[in-house]
Amino acid sequence: MCCPELVRSIPSDPAPPRGPAQGALSIAPGALARLRGVCDLTHPLTPDFPVFPAYKPFRATPLFGVARDGFYAQELCFAEHTGTHLDAPAHFYADGGGTDSVSVADLIAPLAVVSIADRAARDEDTLLSVDDLLAYERRHGRIPPRAVVALHSGWESRLAEPGRFLNADASGTMHAPGFSREAAEWLVHERDVAAAATDTLSLDFGPSQTYDAHLVLLGAGRYGLENVASLDRVPPSGAVLVVGGPAHRGGSGGPARLLALY
Repeated sequence: MCCPELVRSIPSDPAPPRGPAQGALSIAPGALARLRGVCDLTHPLTPDFPVFPAYKPFRATPLFGVARDGFYAQELCFAEHTGTHLDAPAHFYADGGGTDSVSVADLIAPLAVVSIADRAARDEDTLLSVDDLLAYERRHGRIPPRAVVALHSGWESRLAEPGRFLNADASGTMHAPGFSREAAEWLVHERDVAAAATDTLSLDFGPSQTYDAHLVLLGAGRYGLENVASLDRVPPSGAVLVVGGPAHRGGSGGPARLLALY
């Protein structure tokens, strides 16, 4: 996410983010030593990966080649919110922290995967609700503090068919699941999450014009992850997410490499 046509009434006073070197890891001592599997949750950047219509697709231009120059290098061109990527508070708040200010302690976090894939198959604009989160906790235990909570909608399967991932109707309105405002508020205030993630193009559902989930999460100094891959390959609870986030100064977001350890 996100579409550049943002709501002009967005407040400019988000909660101050933790500094890059501030905070302590929320992973229990010894937890990493028990992990045996790793899953890459990142989509490769390619020219045909879906982006918002206002953005140009990813482009890689060769600058040097081994045969001619003795080494290989390319120039990459992409919008910050391309492919599997991170949203920083600055994406929606003029005074919000950029990609370089995201706390490093929050880039290694417990991962909770909440699936609404069955419902999303029937209702493309369904919202992840507080009831969904409470039902998740009844089955998998309480979401730990400073976790990353990921919405799994099954949207990744649509990448095989051009147009179905963006899923725009005749008027140009996109349709896809997202976090409800109430769920975003609950995650921030009741569970103190570090971030929210989704396998769709946006934390907000497709038709949103108010970007409630973004406003709540980024306004509270949290970050977002979008276009996350392979959420169906990791356990609902117990995994640890490692976010290789971008760190360009003042960035509103950027492509990220995500690894789930379990």
